[in-house]
Amino acid sequence: MAVVPVQACQSHPPGLWDGLLELTKSAQERNSDPPLWAVQLSSSLKSAGVSMPSPELAHLLVSHICWANNVAIMWKFLEKAVSCRIAPPMLVLALLSCRVIPNRRLYPSAYRLYMELLKRHIFSFASEINGSNHQKIMKSIDDVLHLSQIFGLQACEPGTLVVEFIFSIVWQFLDASLDDEGLLELIPEKKSKWPTRSQDMDIDGQDSFNEKRTDHQEGKCKTNTVMAIELIGEILQNKITSKILYLARRNMFSHWGSFIQRFRVLAANSTALRSSKHISPDALLQLTSDTRIVLTRECKTYLQKHFHAVVASGSLTSSAGQCHGVSWSALWLPIDMFLEDAMDGSQVVATSAVETLTGLVKALQAVNGTSWHNTFLGLWIAALRLVQRERDPSEGPVPRLDTCLCMLLSITPLAIVNIIEEEESILIDEAGVSPPNQRKEKQMSVNRRKDLISSLQLLGDYEALLTVPQSHTLTANQAAAKSMMFVSGLTSGSGYLDCMSMNDLPINCSGNLRHLIVEACIARNLLDTSAYFWPGYVNGRSNQLPRSVPGPMSGWSSLMKGSLLTPPMINVLVSTPASSLAEIEKIYEIAVNGLDDEKLSAAAILCGASLVRGWNIQEHTVFFITKLLSPPVPADYSGTDSHLIGYAPFLNVLLVGISNVDCIQIYSLHGLVPQLAGALMPICEVFGSCAPKVSWTLTSGEEISSHLVFSNAFNLLLRLWKFNHPPLEHMMGDVPPVGSILTPEYLLLVRNCQLSTSGNTAMDSFKYRRPSRFSSPSSTEPIIMDSFPKLKLWYRQHQACIASTLSGLVHGTPVHQVVDAILHMMFRKINRSGQPLTPTASGSSNSSSSGHEDASLRLKLPAWDILEAIPFVLDAALTACAHGRVSPRELATGLKDIADFLPASMATIASYFSAEVTRGIWKPAFMNGTDWPSPAANLSMVEQQIKKILAETGVDVPSLAAVGSSPATLPLPLAAFVSLTITYKLDRTTERLLTVVGPALNSLAAGCPWPCMPIIASLWAQKVKRWADYIIFSASRTVFHHKSEAVVQLLKRCFAVTLGLNSSPVCSNGVGALLGHGFGSHYSGGMSPVAPGILYLRVHRDVRDVMFMTEVVLSLLMQSVRDIASCGLPKEKLEKLKKTKYGMRYGQVSLAAAMARVKLAASLSASIVWVSGGSSLVQSLIKETLPSWFISVHESEQEGAETGEMAAMLGGYALAYFAILCGTFAWGVDLMSPESKRGPKVLGAHLEFLANALDGKISLGCDWCTWRAYVPAFVTLLVGCTPAWIPEVDVEVLKRMSKGLRQWNEEELAIALLGLGGIKTMGAAAELIIETG
Repeated sequence: MAVVPVQACQSHPPGLWDGLLELTKSAQERNSDPPLWAVQLSSSLKSAGVSMPSPELAHLLVSHICWANNVAIMWKFLEKAVSCRIAPPMLVLALLSCRVIPNRRLYPSAYRLYMELLKRHIFSFASEINGSNHQKIMKSIDDVLHLSQIFGLQACEPGTLVVEFIFSIVWQFLDASLDDEGLLELIPEKKSKWPTRSQDMDIDGQDSFNEKRTDHQEGKCKTNTVMAIELIGEILQNKITSKILYLARRNMFSHWGSFIQRFRVLAANSTALRSSKHISPDALLQLTSDTRIVLTRECKTYLQKHFHAVVASGSLTSSAGQCHGVSWSALWLPIDMFLEDAMDGSQVVATSAVETLTGLVKALQAVNGTSWHNTFLGLWIAALRLVQRERDPSEGPVPRLDTCLCMLLSITPLAIVNIIEEEESILIDEAGVSPPNQRKEKQMSVNRRKDLISSLQLLGDYEALLTVPQSHTLTANQAAAKSMMFVSGLTSGSGYLDCMSMNDLPINCSGNLRHLIVEACIARNLLDTSAYFWPGYVNGRSNQLPRSVPGPMSGWSSLMKGSLLTPPMINVLVSTPASSLAEIEKIYEIAVNGLDDEKLSAAAILCGASLVRGWNIQEHTVFFITKLLSPPVPADYSGTDSHLIGYAPFLNVLLVGISNVDCIQIYSLHGLVPQLAGALMPICEVFGSCAPKVSWTLTSGEEISSHLVFSNAFNLLLRLWKFNHPPLEHMMGDVPPVGSILTPEYLLLVRNCQLSTSGNTAMDSFKYRRPSRFSSPSSTEPIIMDSFPKLKLWYRQHQACIASTLSGLVHGTPVHQVVDAILHMMFRKINRSGQPLTPTASGSSNSSSSGHEDASLRLKLPAWDILEAIPFVLDAALTACAHGRVSPRELATGLKDIADFLPASMATIASYFSAEVTRGIWKPAFMNGTDWPSPAANLSMVEQQIKKILAETGVDVPSLAAVGSSPATLPLPLAAFVSLTITYKLDRTTERLLTVVGPALNSLAAGCPWPCMPIIASLWAQKVKRWADYIIFSASRTVFHHKSEAVVQLLKRCFAVTLGLNSSPVCSNGVGALLGHGFGSHYSGGMSPVAPGILYLRVHRDVRDVMFMTEVVLSLLMQSVRDIASCGLPKEKLEKLKKTKYGMRYGQVSLAAAMARVKLAASLSASIVWVSGGSSLVQSLIKETLPSWFISVHESEQEGAETGEMAAMLGGYALAYFAILCGTFAWGVDLMSPESKRGPKVLGAHLEFLANALDGKISLGCDWCTWRAYVPAFVTLLVGCTPAWIPEVDVEVLKRMSKGLRQWNEEELAIALLGLGGIKTMGAAAELIIETG
């Protein structure tokens, strides 16, 4: 008896379904023509008011067939009802799947007929989701197959249920095929989640075909199994169903993983699959492979279809691209700019360069569409270019060669570790749930590691870039000798290489930077020693090697064998970097557990060559040093003072050891600045609170006090944030440069976040990380500024001094007494009227009769107390100088006495003078050579050098002729400050102080009117000649500080030289022209012009209104596109060329070459914006600048309609690349960085703007061709390069965007956008797939 749902009986006339069943039985008995039966049935349903297709009829017909009427005519009736849409096809198929598949072995003919019916109707669903009764039909399907229960989704949209339906049908066929061949036992679950066998199979049962369990019937079953597998293949290949299954793959991945496991079992073990003539195991696996991108493959060819040009890496390697000056290396220009910008020592950063570089490389790989081989090669080449630019560095208080080599040999390998681990950790996670026979296949699919190896092999062809800087030749030669010895079968410990000199090496054993790169990769398990056997890697012969070690082994090898730390060995270990983690751990153990003298030696060793040149273990060295700066409280400690006091000599060795400029920058690159700040603050708090009553004598005989330890820690701490930036930043009404201030609070916040998340991710424990035995931090407890009351009080005073003039000094208070004592120490030799210098003490009794000894005695105070008084001292001294009571020379000498007494006071001196200069209340000082030092001797030379440096920028340098005719002037506080600084001679002791003072003086002078900085440069160049190049270069940068027009001109020049615009074909362009090849007066011909890109990277942090940079860059990008469209030629020349017989060929620029240059222009633009302001500026660009640009009307600057249309279209593509590149640089392609949280909101706002414009809610002012090119190109790049962004966008925005794209006949893009939107848009995507066919 056929079963009809109860609700059907309640909603239709009584007896309707019984009558229809009798009609069907009568037609069955008469063997009626199916069309005639269908007409009669349809007429009856219409008369009864039943809407069609009818779910109730589907239930009635399927129940009638299964199994009492399983005859051919009934299957024909059923097929006719489905094809005429009297019964809903999806529901019929769902009902049959629950009845036929479990009974397929009992009724093989029915199974075959069911599959035939499925073939005809599973590929068309339009009537199901758009027709009448669709909600009722969908609910019936869900009830029959229990889809919501099985997949855990509430099918609120028809499209969602369609996805579940197709997925379930294929899965049922897959499990049935596995069950037919006895393979279900090979899957982890051992059973199917679908009914594959009838619960009460009657083997002797009889269907209408009188089928028995005969050999013939078994043959039918086997044939059906093959047919079912082939049907699965057809469904996976069909245009509609393959896309729908792709939606399941992206959004139902937990189920998809189990589904794919079954496919692999089938492909590996099925005899039926191997006997198929239509599909093979490999083909079946390929159809379900993760590499088969179904939704986005059409999108990736979007630009090709419209431009007939290759938009990925091919366009930049084509001959056309080369002819127009765009080389392959230009793809990686953003890496070059990031690496060079990271060398700027004017500001350290709180985030790791490893993580930033990882995200940048992944972004460029995605947007450029390059292989990982080319990506890694481009990364190595960019890092090598950085080193070559600094191979002959000029001296100065800025990071140089050691920092560049850290970037090449430590940061870059660690970024590659991240990239390779990302792939391999996913494979390992998958392998953990895969059958054992599949794990080997997964391991063989590790592509990124293979691409790294091939890139390093090819790197040997770039000999010019591999040249080793002279100072590191021995290190490279030792690396080459190590590989030669290994290939020759000789074993060598590090001791062999420690004692090897240049004379010991074979003649042909010359190493290069590739040898150092390979060693860095081997140390981090990226490579193994098989790299030594690469063709051409070893360039010597084994018979050239000495067969014995020359002399006794010393250094690291001896240490590891238990030798004691003797003075000769200590010298070797300080000057020779450790080569392995075990060696640096050994030294760390000595620093923790050794005797007092051994601890001091171990600290010096850690801060020696192992820190600056131990690239293979550098990340561990900086961590160990940071950890040692926070020693634990000894178990037997019972004192009332801090336990840190007892560690004073040890801490001082560490503080002095890491005070080098390169060391601080190395800390910055490794992202440990926040943790270093957290370690320095307790030291400053404790030693700054101690009176210098106790001193310590080092083994060298040097005596140190608490003041010295405090000063070393305090000056180091101040260098970790931009304390010395001009206080104009803090004035109202001005926009500070984005990200310019790293406050102590911010550093502690980042430090706390870093430690709270350390070890919580799987990546932290991954085997390639080489975790140390001592990798746990000293403390993971959060630290706040309130933990350091003295430091917090000083910081508040520092901020108050910047914000307003001094006040509050009361006579007779302890602070006033300290001020008096300091003034007496400063001016003890002055015997004037006896008037006190402190302003608040005027009119009081004269206390100046106290002697110097009494003053020194009174200054045996904690450093914090002295620092509190310093601003008042400076105010009094400067006032006395202004009124003639103190001469400039006496002022400079007195200031030096303060700095010598407490070196930490130099930072307060710098801050105070900076603040006073900006107030503009002091009279100018005449630098006449009598009262104040004169710059006249060097001023003209400085002017000429500045003009040489800026020669390539087109920027005018203001003349210094007027200065030369009359005495130069400086603001009095600035004159006092510069006079103080030039009293110091440059040596190892004072260099630490000058690295604090130098940047502060630069920042202060840069904010003063022209020509203050050239005057200071002239004075410094006389005194510190070794720093002359640095000083004059700093002076040249101030030209851009005073004129925004100069910055715009500099950027114009950056675009021109990079793109080769308005230059001859033989002119240099690209990365080399943008960033140059180094500079300095040591080059032949004297000071060379500085490349515009280098100038901008050293200037941008001081641009006052950084927000205007987005508008400038956008304007320059569009102008560059117009120049590209017109071949970069002036109007007259272009018109003349078009009249020649070759005019059309040249005038119509090769689209491939044009696109290559457009991408390069967009890449440069994105790099400038990102480097200038980080994610904040990118956010401003995408949310504000771009929408404003599209709304605004722009004057037409194109020459001719043809060129104008092409320029407009190219402009749209340029803007799309520009926006996507900016977003990927700021937030990454996978939204994994902490800063990426705001990315989806920004993207959502931009997509909403696009949707509003597509809906006609916003009027656009830009060229229609630009807009028409931009929107599809932006969505194409979004879908193809950053699919992880899309699920974070609001569903309604995605749907509106999809609707707008369809109005432009961009159905594939619309589908791809919805398809990547996650489970919330899966239904809409499925409906659109079905609708578009």
